[in-house]
Amino acid sequence: MSKKDLLNEQAYSLIMQDHQLSSAQAKLGQVDSMANQLNIDLAQMLSETDQLILESTNLLENLENDFLEITLTTNEDVFFVVDEDTNSLHELENPSPSAPKYSPLSMLDTFEFSKDLEWDEYQKSLRAFQKQSNIIISEDPFKDLMSASQKIALQKRIKEEFSIKNAQCDQYDYMIAGTCGFIGGLIDILFVGIPGQSHLGNLTDDATNKAVQLFAKMNGWKGAKAGKDTTASAIGFLETNFKVNYDQRYGADVEHFFKMSTKNHHIKNLAHSPDLCGLFFSLLDQFQNTATFVGIFDVINDEGVKIGESSKLVRINTKTFELQGTDLISKIYCGFINWLGHLFSDVAGSSGAATRGSGIPIPFYSLLQFADFGSFGQHRQSFATLAVKVFEAGYDFRHGMAMAIPVLITELLTRFMWSFKQKIYHSKAWLDCIPNANVPELRRMLLVSHGTLCVMDGMDAALKSAGEPIQFLLRTNLIGWTRFSMLALKEVHATFNEGNLDIDAVDKYLEQEYRNLKQSLY
Repeated sequence: MSKKDLLNEQAYSLIMQDHQLSSAQAKLGQVDSMANQLNIDLAQMLSETDQLILESTNLLENLENDFLEITLTTNEDVFFVVDEDTNSLHELENPSPSAPKYSPLSMLDTFEFSKDLEWDEYQKSLRAFQKQSNIIISEDPFKDLMSASQKIALQKRIKEEFSIKNAQCDQYDYMIAGTCGFIGGLIDILFVGIPGQSHLGNLTDDATNKAVQLFAKMNGWKGAKAGKDTTASAIGFLETNFKVNYDQRYGADVEHFFKMSTKNHHIKNLAHSPDLCGLFFSLLDQFQNTATFVGIFDVINDEGVKIGESSKLVRINTKTFELQGTDLISKIYCGFINWLGHLFSDVAGSSGAATRGSGIPIPFYSLLQFADFGSFGQHRQSFATLAVKVFEAGYDFRHGMAMAIPVLITELLTRFMWSFKQKIYHSKAWLDCIPNANVPELRRMLLVSHGTLCVMDGMDAALKSAGEPIQFLLRTNLIGWTRFSMLALKEVHATFNEGNLDIDAVDKYLEQEYRNLKQSLY
């Protein structure tokens, strides 16, 4: 049974319950009306009885007076003869009304129900009850659960809260957003730059080294020996304790099937990617004793001339590798920990690297190797090859963190200024000043601010690279362009779907209502 069918059945059950409730209320109304009529009739009967008693008393007094008067005047005994068919000495002028007649109340229609009744049997009972009671239900049972006024209120709320709206920004919003983006762009140009020559990059490199040392200590590392590099010692410890079967480094390790070196083996091997893609291939390779790479091959025509490049997924068999654990779940857990520990051993470069070393790729950056289109540079290389060479030049996870700093500053500054404007300029309540990205005006401001950052970043990269593709990519803030692309897609979607239902907003609201309901139950 699908989730939609289950919801429809639940709504159908509510309709039947509502019908029973309405029938019970109507029956109670009939009982109440009958009880009121009985009270009225009883009061009338009591009133008539009192009237009869009063008249009888008066009649007896009159008879007694007449009898006394006759006795005194005649001094004889007086006898009254009463016929057997006439037992009334005085008839009322108004005859007694006939006794009221009442129609019996019918029984309330019900259906059998018990705690042990299965859901399917319960639904069958409801269907039989519906047929017996001639209840008409529309195709959408939820429509029958609401009154006309409730439907109007719901439509109004959906339009106001759950429909996609376009932004209504004023000139100050655009000025604020542009300024925030300009500040982020300046930080990107002045403090990020290229790998190895970045002020913020030096900070992220140091932070990465400390994170590696901390992770090593958490796993039993006792520290570096006297005279040895601390980070290199921590990396060596992690390399020893978190070995994997897919850590091939040279082309000879893959029988020269494709070109690979110590500078690019972390991007060539998909299991070294710190994302869901990397986790998937890591577990797959650890379970199957394989290693998964992306090979880039030259495409040669019949005349022996290179006409392009082609990227292919390459899997090779490795030596037997046994995961720890006694069952599937424990093996998956051990595989995950092994993958995570190996990433920490590679994120700051290798233990034997004399310089900065080759780290791990930015999340999902490895997938750019499948973009085997275009022809760039003197050797007419595809974009996939350019992505690999850019990684070899230090465009790794550590540099990605450095690039994320101006993007994060732009994001936070824009949100803060929007909240500040809502409170000070528009005098709204604090709850209405929460910088939710679903607010159309804030979404547009974020698009403008990140767009400004990307324009400045692109102009800086174009001027300083002098037309060299690799240098251009090295100076490009991939994190900023990714964030801008996501915001642009949202804005385009909002523009072309204005007035339509915002499914994400509805899901978020229903999820919150469900949580509130669970809390109220417990």
